[in-house]
This record gives sequence, structure tokens and C-alpha cells, in this order.
Amino acid sequence: MRNVKFGVATAALLAATLTAAPAGAETTVLSNATVIDGTGKPAMPGSAIVMTDGKISWVGPMAQLKAPKGANTVDLSGKYVMPGIIDGHVHVGMMKDVAQDVKFYDRANVESDLKVYAAYGVTTVVVAGTDKDVIIDIRNDLRKTRPSMARVYTSGQGLVQKGGYGGLYGLNVPISTPEEARKAVAAEAAKGVDLIKLWVDDEREMIPVKMPYTVTKAAIDEAHKHKLKVWAHVYYLDDAKELARQGVDGFAHIVRDKAVDKELIDLMKAKGTWQASSTLSREIVYSMAVMPWINDPFFTRGVTPGTLTALRSPEREKNVMLGYLRVPGLPYEKKLFYDMGRTVVQAMDNYTALVQAGVKTGMGTDSGPNGRFPGFNAHEELQMEVMAGRTPLDAIKSATSDNAAWLGDKTVGSIEAGKWADLLVLDADPLADIRNTKSISAVYVAGNSVPTIWQTCRDRPSNACTGGWKDRSPTPY
Repeated sequence: MRNVKFGVATAALLAATLTAAPAGAETTVLSNATVIDGTGKPAMPGSAIVMTDGKISWVGPMAQLKAPKGANTVDLSGKYVMPGIIDGHVHVGMMKDVAQDVKFYDRANVESDLKVYAAYGVTTVVVAGTDKDVIIDIRNDLRKTRPSMARVYTSGQGLVQKGGYGGLYGLNVPISTPEEARKAVAAEAAKGVDLIKLWVDDEREMIPVKMPYTVTKAAIDEAHKHKLKVWAHVYYLDDAKELARQGVDGFAHIVRDKAVDKELIDLMKAKGTWQASSTLSREIVYSMAVMPWINDPFFTRGVTPGTLTALRSPEREKNVMLGYLRVPGLPYEKKLFYDMGRTVVQAMDNYTALVQAGVKTGMGTDSGPNGRFPGFNAHEELQMEVMAGRTPLDAIKSATSDNAAWLGDKTVGSIEAGKWADLLVLDADPLADIRNTKSISAVYVAGNSVPTIWQTCRDRPSNACTGGWKDRSPTPY
């Protein structure tokens, strides 16, 4: 690991910026840590972070620390601090165990998910078009306070084509014309959503309807009139190219039908189109009848008892395999190979090509629906980004400051003075091994210490949980 050395002038400037905390301020000093600030700069050993009323008021070398009088001090010797993870593609509030239904979506279920995300060190999430209107109140309440759960960005009710693929059944209102697209976007904008989401593809030719380009163009233009970014669920290379030409701001998934080419890369770079979320772990999950992490404490502590029972059932394995076989018109050998091999490999190859070409990329998991798990999958996603060729430092940047840049949020995503103290404290060095992001020692959201996944379990008392960081079963990839 490279170390950052502070020059005399820099150190003096840093020291000068730390003033006495206001009377009555809540101030905590995190001392003696190695700081990975999320900007891509090398790690900074022997550093301190001062949190005042939930925000970072100072960060710098221990030698220059002047702790405010009365500050609480937490010694983090031997530990590593990085920004809280931003998961740029999730769905919340739709699950009860392994059942998915719009009827489960309410404030309590959403907040339960947001607390699980925070327990895994995911301190901000972006919901991809499957929210009820109550999400606006939840989001606004979180922004007014110092929350003890993950912050949320919402795409409201994303746009799906009538008879087509996407959304949450019973929630998203299908559209079929450009005029309906414009009205739908205007309605979401009036609610105060942060982004507009489109579902464009036909679920690998399993649904006979796709969203026409006339509809996507109308939606994109209308969103831009309301100063909203648009991101799209895509699968096909040709769709990605046309949407980039139309001015779409980001893609919610990697192109997976064929290799990305120079034309798409050039379009994305010229238009400023983001690969807004990577969702590589999503492709792995879809290919598995038996999940290799099913007994890993890092996984089991974050899911409900009912989820564990269902996932461990031999009946589930049978049903997953039969699901591959029951596709009209496709021989089972072709379908199995397609889903379990080609799509994963193509996604990884395309992700690597985009990163190497300098396309703007963020991290997202598509977690929340059945088979993808809040918080847990963010750490799997980071592993897969590194497998695809990113350094651990760069993968962390994609999940922190890069995602904040995609959102246009200058208050989160890096460890810098003036930003919210959304922090993930680790027992082991994630730059030496990206899997060490799972060694969670503490999580702070706006300076509030929240229970970590190693301190609690979902929907059951912590004393009913087993295993810890050193007892985990590492994922075998």
C-alpha cells in the first residue's frame, strides 16, 4: 500500500482548519486510523477524523490533530476507515422472506431494509423505479435529520411498456405512447423524485413487447425538461446505442447480449452517459441453484429466518433448475449455458471494456428482489469489480465518490471536511484484499454509530446468531 505523506504547508493548513467546536456540539474524534478517503488517493495511515454534529469537520494526520475540548475519542489503531458504501441500484420494501409482492411495500418494510443496508456499511441507496409514493416522505425525513439507517434516492415509479418487461407488478402503470410517457414523467417529477427509470428490453426475447424508441425519446426529453436524469434497464447493445444517442444519462445494467464496441464507447464518452450501476453480482445470483454463501455468517445474519429456510430447501434447487428448462422454444442445454455461463462472462467482459476505455461507471447491485440481498451483495459486487480488473482502491471509489458524482450529491461519498460522516470502519485492509470490506467493525451514518451486521441479525435477537468475521466462510470466487 502506498502511504500519503503530508508536507509542512499542507499539515499547517489542515491544522488551521480545525477550529474549536461550537458550544454544545457533539464531537467525536476517530484516532490512529488508516483512512481511505474514497477519492482514489492512496491510503493515509496514522490519521484522524473529527466528526461534529454528524459532519466531518476535520481529517488529517495525527501529528496535526487538535481535538476540541470535551470531544469523545475512539481509538482505531490497526483499523481502516472508508466512506460508507453507496449502492447505486436497489429495490426496497417488496419482500417478505422470499415472497415478492407490492402488498408488502410500506414504510415499516422499507425502513427495515434501509437498516439492513446500513448494518452492512451501505449508507446510501438508489431505488430503481419500484417505490410507492411514501418513499418521498421517508427520503425527506432522512434528509431533515441525522439518520440511523441508509439514506435513499428514489426513481419513484419507473416507466414500463404496456405488455412489456419491468417494474413491480401492481405498482408501475404501463404506458404505450410518447404522450403517455411524457405525462408519466411529469407526474413523477411533480412528486419530487430524484431520477427517472425506464425498462426497455424484452427479458431476453421471452416477452414479445419492447419499449419503442419513440417512447424512450419522449421520456428522456420530458425528464430533461424537469432537470431530472434518466437511467434505463437495458440488455441489448443496439438499445444502448440508440438510448445514448437520445441522451439517456445512465444505464442500470451492463449490455449482455454481445460485446460492447467502439461505437457505444465513443457515444457514452461523447454524451456523458454513465454506466450508472454494474450489477455483476446479479448475473452470478441468477446462475445459481445453490448459493455458495448459504452458510456464511456474513450472509445469514442479514436475511430473515424464513429466507434461510427457503434458500436451503432442496425444493428450491429443483424449482430453479426447472425454471431454466421451462422456456418455450429453447432447448434446455442452450438455456442452461446461456444463463449460467455466457451472460456472466459477457457482463464481466463488457464491464472491463467500459472501465478500461474511461467510461464513467458507478457501483450498483440490483439487490432487494428475491435472490439478491440488501447490503450483502454490495460486498460481492466489489469483489466482482476487482475480478473484472479494477484495483481495490478503484472499486471502492466506484462505490463511493463516483456514485456520489453520478447523483450530483456533494455531501456524501468521500471523507472530506464538510461532508456527512457516513463511514465504514474495518478490521482488515480492503486494499490488500477487497473481501476485507466484510470485516466491519463499526458503521456511522451522519456520525451516528449504528448496529453492524456482526452486532445484530435481521428479525431475530443477536444472541440467536452465530459466527463472526473470523468465523466466516469466504465466498469461493
